[in-house]
Amino acid sequence: MQRIAFKPLLLAAGLLAFMPIAQAASTLVYCSEASPAGFDPSQYTSGTDFDASAETVFNRLTQFKRGGTEVEPGLATSWEVSKDGLTYTFHLREGVKFHTTDFFTPTRDFNADDVLFTFNRLLDAESPFRKAYPSESPYFTDMGLNTTIKSVEKLDEHTVRFNLNNVDAAFVQNLAMSFASVQSAEYAAQLLKEGTASDINQKPVGTGPFVFKRYQKDSQIRYAANKQYWKPEDVKLDNLIFAITPDAAARLQKLKAGECQVSGYPRPSDIDVMKQDPNLRVLQQAGFNLGFLAYNVTHPPLDQLKVRQALDMAIDKPAIIKAVYQSAGQLAQNALPPAQWSYDPTIKDAPYDPTKARALLKEAGVAPGTTINLWAMTVQRASNPNARMSAQMIQQDWEKIGIKANIVSYEWGEYIKRAKNGEHDAMIYGWTGDNGDPDNWLGVLYSCAAVKGSNYAKWCNPAYDKLVQQAKVSNEREQRIKWYQQAQKILKEQVPITPIANSTVFQPLRKEVRDFKISPFGLTPFYGVSLDK
Repeated sequence: MQRIAFKPLLLAAGLLAFMPIAQAASTLVYCSEASPAGFDPSQYTSGTDFDASAETVFNRLTQFKRGGTEVEPGLATSWEVSKDGLTYTFHLREGVKFHTTDFFTPTRDFNADDVLFTFNRLLDAESPFRKAYPSESPYFTDMGLNTTIKSVEKLDEHTVRFNLNNVDAAFVQNLAMSFASVQSAEYAAQLLKEGTASDINQKPVGTGPFVFKRYQKDSQIRYAANKQYWKPEDVKLDNLIFAITPDAAARLQKLKAGECQVSGYPRPSDIDVMKQDPNLRVLQQAGFNLGFLAYNVTHPPLDQLKVRQALDMAIDKPAIIKAVYQSAGQLAQNALPPAQWSYDPTIKDAPYDPTKARALLKEAGVAPGTTINLWAMTVQRASNPNARMSAQMIQQDWEKIGIKANIVSYEWGEYIKRAKNGEHDAMIYGWTGDNGDPDNWLGVLYSCAAVKGSNYAKWCNPAYDKLVQQAKVSNEREQRIKWYQQAQKILKEQVPITPIANSTVFQPLRKEVRDFKISPFGLTPFYGVSLDK
């Protein structure tokens, strides 16, 4: 089937529509599921934002091997760790070029100054750039790196040293994560001089395999190949286009018609249809993910344990998995996926029991008819392919115990922004591991440090937090496992979340796509991907 692309036509309303035209074999169109909130990876925690920036425009000091969790050199060619685990010395790759665009022309190669700018901006709230452009850096603070990193030193043009206040067992893996993408200090200085600091989040400049060209919200993002990329074997496409297509049915039709070659987040009900199409392939692997419901424990009556227990045991999780996940979901009973080392298999759910749930609500003084705002994502995720349907089923379950659930939805960027502000009562969310370490779950999602970030339960338990922090700074895996398993038990007893499902990840693409690898971290990378001529 002929490959096609989108040609913009100006409509009377001033918007762009897109029609298919003949397309060169080296242009790949990805039907993505949502508009990114921005293009500065340090500011976000969502795969939507990382795909549009970290996985295209940027690199990091270390990186994960394609399709795996093993760390390999990135912008650093090698590194040494001191015996006490408090000093990391990175040797930087020479000859790496920052992107030349219509809004920036670099005058030098990547060097230590760029690493210092990237991390000092995250560390120092008083830095000129932070003051010129307010930024949150949620991942950085959720993982405690703002207190772990004592300082970053430039030893010479191609050597930097990180001095830590405490051991971080996953430090090298952390630096391979999207939020640690290295920015251009020269570009940032130009933006400050021009008074346009916020453009770092709208017009990204990196060293990655693709150069940002332009973005139209809710429509498309265009990239061109970085012909000066330091790892040329990873750049096999001349152009990459994100065709933003929120509706899963529309993504399927575009994929079948050849309007895109790769599509994000299929509905489970569409998998068999895709597998039967001779022009398509569907890659799949066990997901490193969790779909869950978070209770905002700062909002009455969710601040009462008995209420959270009641809501939890009133949810018919097998029914949700059958209807929403279909053959792609497995019952989740823990806050970690089974594939994560330190997972405690002894933890089990409280049984589904609406009668006991009603009794617990009565004991807690919650009157029948009490309303709880239940937030549902508007985007599809492997961890929850249809949050709206999940919410509707939970609504029906809670109605049986006298709770009225008011379903609330927002556009994805607004959903995350409002949730971080704690506006929700309960919210459906999902997580896919980012670096293979348990702290990426138990620290990032439920620690006290993450309450203003990705801890959407707003839950802070000192006993739990102590265990997680002890485990984070230990290099003894067996001891870490013990602490993490104790923490999992506290988490289960206190019910800040209801785990719902772990799901299989499916990646549909057209048969002409070559060497696409599923990321275990829920990202959509196009490094090394090509199209048949």
